Amino acid sequence: MQNVRRRGRKKQESHENNERWLITYSDLITLLLIFFVIMYAMSKVDTQKYASLAQSLHLQFASGDSYLQKYQGSLSELNGQAVNQQTAAPTPTPASSSAVADAEREKLMREQDLQDLLAKVNQYISENNLQAQVAAHDGQRGVVIKLNDLILFDLGKADLKSASLPILDKLASLFKSLNTKVSIEGHTDDLPLQTGSFYKDNWGLSQARSLSVLRHFLNTEGMWDKMFVSSAYADTMPVAPNDSEDNRAKNRRVEIVVLREPIKAE
Repeated sequence: MQNVRRRGRKKQESHENNERWLITYSDLITLLLIFFVIMYAMSKVDTQKYASLAQSLHLQFASGDSYLQKYQGSLSELNGQAVNQQTAAPTPTPASSSAVADAEREKLMREQDLQDLLAKVNQYISENNLQAQVAAHDGQRGVVIKLNDLILFDLGKADLKSASLPILDKLASLFKSLNTKVSIEGHTDDLPLQTGSFYKDNWGLSQARSLSVLRHFLNTEGMWDKMFVSSAYADTMPVAPNDSEDNRAKNRRVEIVVLREPIKAE
């Protein structure tokens, strides 16, 4: 009986000794976990490098070849190759940052000039009771100054009437200080020209009227020809349906659009 008890005791003691390795193993796992947590916290993930490497691995595995078997270089060279596959974004330099700031400042100044121009034109219209002949508003392209054809031209003609000259001279005086393009655009109604007209059609008439206004500005001292653009639209851009005489009168107009586009230096 004593021998049996001793053998049983030995088996129990042997079982307890065999389980001690779990303590050491758990300590090792804990230390490894702490080590990798510290390494991860100290690292910085390069998303561009990771995306490039992932794409390369995907292409290689898709073709059935092993990427790592083909590559014989070191890990650092592999990382460098992945980085080189990406197009590096240009790093802003002090000079480029200054140029961007100057361009933005110039844009803001042009916008302020446009708003000042609009206020002055509307003040001139109000002071001279020209609401029936001239209108101005801020449009998407810039400040739009609309002149009714009756104050500018006789019916079917493109010669400026004397009554329009003070208005155009006033506008020219306001344009001199601007550094923006000015588009002069001729429009007509949809009625065909009378037989014997000097112009073949409404396209010719709208172009001639646009050029008459443009040439008046160019003949004004201090105006620069690079500033102006002439356009003709005939009856393709009506502001009202061409179904009555009043609406057709609204469509016969010259629009002077002071654009937000700057004058490009040559």
